[in-house]
Amino acid sequence: MDKNELRQAFGCFTTGVAIVTTSSEDFEPVGLTINSFTSLSLEPPLLMWGISKNAPSIEAFKYRRLFEVNVLSSHQKDLLKKFSTPSNDKFNDVHWEMSDNKLPKIKECVANFECVIHSIFPGGDHEIIVGMIKHFSFNDKPPLMLSRSGIIN
Repeated sequence: MDKNELRQAFGCFTTGVAIVTTSSEDFEPVGLTINSFTSLSLEPPLLMWGISKNAPSIEAFKYRRLFEVNVLSSHQKDLLKKFSTPSNDKFNDVHWEMSDNKLPKIKECVANFECVIHSIFPGGDHEIIVGMIKHFSFNDKPPLMLSRSGIIN
């Protein structure tokens, strides 16, 4: 099976974009762009997302066991690329704040979900992280949407 063609086929599904954040042992902000985010359950309140087993930040998420899902709004297009590119200064020039639980929360998002890891499952070359939602917020801003590897306006 051709991986590039499979990626193109998956890209036919329109999806939102989120940045998942946590912090390191030293409470330095850590984050990455995802589009594998979905609601899982209302009772109990659960969501899930996937992270590559090769992601440099995977150990920070497993160590802290706390994370924040920041669903991007349509005016946050620049954050999509910034957080999907390996870098030590992803949070430079980003409007964010550190929560009481030492989680980086990106401001001006469509929605934010603060979670504790409920479970982690193997998923091929990814780990599937299920989070129990502890706090959330949302607004009526338009979300950032992707289809066929491009931004939908």
